[in-house]
Amino acid sequence: MFKTLTLLKRKPGLSMEAFISQYEGVHARIGEKYLAGRAIHYARRFLHSPGDGEPADKPYDVAMEIWFADRAAFDRTLEALADPEVAAEIAADEERLFDRPHNRMFVLEEHESDLPAILAARAS
Repeated sequence: MFKTLTLLKRKPGLSMEAFISQYEGVHARIGEKYLAGRAIHYARRFLHSPGDGEPADKPYDVAMEIWFADRAAFDRTLEALADPEVAAEIAADEERLFDRPHNRMFVLEEHESDLPAILAARAS
C-alpha cells in the first residue's frame, strides 16, 4: 500500500465552517471524480483545537489522506491529474479554498502498535 498525506491551509478570511462546506460540497467531489478507480481510500480530516475555540495561528486546517495500491498507481494518478483540463479544474477550485503556498504533501511510512495484543500480554 502506498499512502500520501497532504496538509492544507484554508484561504485567509474563509471561516472554518465555510471552508469545510466548500471542501466537502465541491472540492471533495472533484477529488472523487478523478480518484475513483485510481485510489482506494480518500479521506479529509479537518483539524480542530482540543480546547475551546480555534487558534488563530493554526498552521493547517485539514489533513487529506489518499491511499493507493502501490507506487505505480500513485504515479499513474499524478499523470492523469497533470492533464491540462483536469489540472485547470482542480487549480481553479483550489484557488477558492486554499492558501496554496503553504500546502505540503508527504508519503507516509506507517508503523502500528497492536494495543489489544499488548494489553493481553500484560494481563497474562
